[in-house]
Amino acid sequence: MSEQPEPSGRLTAELLEIALDAATRAGTFLRDGRPEDLGVAATKSSAIDVVTEMDIEAEKLITGLLTDRRPDDGLLGEEGASVEGSSGVEWVIDPIDGTVNYLYGLPSWAISIAARKDGETLVGVVHAPMRGELFRAVKGQGAFVNDRPARVRPAAEPSLALVSTGFGYLAERKAHQAEVVRQLIPEVRDIRRGGSAAIDLCDVAAGRLDAYYERGLNPWDYAAGDLIAREAGALTGGRPGEPLSPALTIAAPPGLFEVLQARLDDLGAWHD
Repeated sequence: MSEQPEPSGRLTAELLEIALDAATRAGTFLRDGRPEDLGVAATKSSAIDVVTEMDIEAEKLITGLLTDRRPDDGLLGEEGASVEGSSGVEWVIDPIDGTVNYLYGLPSWAISIAARKDGETLVGVVHAPMRGELFRAVKGQGAFVNDRPARVRPAAEPSLALVSTGFGYLAERKAHQAEVVRQLIPEVRDIRRGGSAAIDLCDVAAGRLDAYYERGLNPWDYAAGDLIAREAGALTGGRPGEPLSPALTIAAPPGLFEVLQARLDDLGAWHD
């Protein structure tokens, strides 16, 4: 069987340039367009409606730019963008990863944009405007935060590992996820809950976390961050022998990854 040819440097350079442009524009729109009183709106539903509107408008901004620059590409987005495309390239978009943080005025929210060709992620960009950070990676070319190379921390012993996770929206799922954390926390240094999967994956890449895991993510949550983490030296996956997926996403340096993966499997972190 012949191997698939490597994507051309020209293609990946073009995809990266477009992703950076789209993420930066969306970040400016979301940062500058957020109402000052969003977190203290008169009713919860009205505040959430505003966030949904910002989410949808940001996705429209991103997809409009992408289709203008590369009209034959496919699209997969959290807010409903779904286009098959004919070029073999598909864009995977999360216009606001960390919407609750955005709602409350917390800084940990991001725009996540990945480009994949024939199912393989080639480019990943995560822009966290309130943190002033732009993470990027191209397959085989390393990962960067702003213009600095990003690299995972050396593998820590589990008892010294700072591990981040997240929780779903359904009460039953949260209850089981809390039980997993209850059993895991005595075995690690501490647990963090940042509220943005994309940023958590990038913080593993930048050496700010030893590991991250979560159940219930969608491809737009992890597509860009997964590549950034791997290009920074992390291993990523789901249950033993399986790729990362909505069932379970894990990222950690080699040495810690395997131990954490086995423990999370024992704890049933992959099911509700």
